[in-house]
Amino acid sequence: MRNPVQIAIVAVLLGAAPLSSVFAAQTTNQVAEEAQAQALNGWHEKLRQMGPPAEGCFHASYPSVIWEKVTCGPRPTYRSSRIARPVQTSPVARSANVGSVESQIIGNGTDYTAQASGTIKSATGSFPTVTGVTSEKGVNVMFGGQMSNGTIGSNQYTLQLNTDINPSSTACTKLGYSSCQVWEQFLYSTDAYTDGTHPMTWIQSWVYPSQSDYDSYGCPTSAGWTDATDSSGPACVNNSNGYAVPQLSIAKLASMKLAGAVSANGSDTVTLTVGKDVYSNKVSDKTVYAALWWKGTEFTLVGNGGGSQASFNKGSSIKMNLAINDGSTKAPKCLGPKGQGYTGETNNLTLGACTAAGGTSPSISFTASN
Repeated sequence: MRNPVQIAIVAVLLGAAPLSSVFAAQTTNQVAEEAQAQALNGWHEKLRQMGPPAEGCFHASYPSVIWEKVTCGPRPTYRSSRIARPVQTSPVARSANVGSVESQIIGNGTDYTAQASGTIKSATGSFPTVTGVTSEKGVNVMFGGQMSNGTIGSNQYTLQLNTDINPSSTACTKLGYSSCQVWEQFLYSTDAYTDGTHPMTWIQSWVYPSQSDYDSYGCPTSAGWTDATDSSGPACVNNSNGYAVPQLSIAKLASMKLAGAVSANGSDTVTLTVGKDVYSNKVSDKTVYAALWWKGTEFTLVGNGGGSQASFNKGSSIKMNLAINDGSTKAPKCLGPKGQGYTGETNNLTLGACTAAGGTSPSISFTASN
């Protein structure tokens, strides 16, 4: 009996298509796919650099580079959680665990962050490689001594691109406080209203006043601010208007990018890219004045608010890339994972080693898997 492989080879040799033609066709397809990917990446980057022409919500579809204005939605009710531990804001303290690896879930004080040499103007998170991911489920877990209160169920998660939590004296003064900390998050949630029907992208801003300032002044009185004080101390949160975008299955993860950009005396922008579509939401920078102080950043995929967890199927592996623009070509410091990250939400993955690169697109990258 002849070997099936031998039969297949003879069939090709005697058939209509020689082996050389088969290989040539495969090579041509690969070249075409790579060219398409490069064209899409170039288009994404051009739109990101251009940014929307004004504050508000905008959409663009490949290959057009014209932003089309759409109506923004209302402010989401979604709320992230601060980590259930004291936050170390000193770069010196953060550097103690550079590049180490710990077998823990990601989030709530365990993550990698990119520490820039200058002030960050923009950052982009992406997923260059995704393997083995077949499902994701939002679950509530123990958080700060009690159960978390996120939105749970299949395909419930949040993409978060987070600034550092910063004791900016200038921002605090502008907000009316003598002492505070400020934080900004660029978000995509599969359900920003906890009702299963409102996937959105938007910017969530935080200020943590000192107890004395909070007792005297409360939260800022400008539009959008609400009191989020809890057992960890005074807190005030502001959700921008949301951009109602498609409900994105976890199966689309490899095609997603989330970017945040800030501009002093201008606007802050969150941009969600999914394949050939880009959704952008631009708001005033005067919420927490992030352009004055953004030095470190975190990119993560975690539970849908309230300290909850994104639970992936066993065998999932996700490579994550976080590129920054601080006006230099220097590689950022890759800090963590112990004592790093800024959000209380988590996932059930374990971090691999972190690497940093400089050049035209300074970045850090690492793999998260189970």
